Amino acid sequence: MRPAAATNASVLIMASLSGGPSHGWAIMNDVLAICGVRLGPGTLYAAISDLEARGLIEALATEGRRRPYRLTDPGQAALLAQLQVLQGVVTACADRLDRKAPS
Repeated sequence: MRPAAATNASVLIMASLSGGPSHGWAIMNDVLAICGVRLGPGTLYAAISDLEARGLIEALATEGRRRPYRLTDPGQAALLAQLQVLQGVVTACADRLDRKAPS
């Protein structure tokens, strides 16, 4: 089963950048590899623009035609906070499913 299309692109982008600086195409491929979600260019670059405006990521010097981005310290803190929320959701859902499992 594939993840829901409504997955938050910003969290996925920050998760990708947690591995180090990367450019748009590489971020798209990494997100696809780690969670099976294909971010289209419009979704990707709109989320990158928002993350950059919020100071959670920053653009680095252009490398040829590629512009790499990196996670900032506030971005790392925001990602960790999101991961804690997601871990809580995973734990709660797993517990609920365990209670519903046939004996």
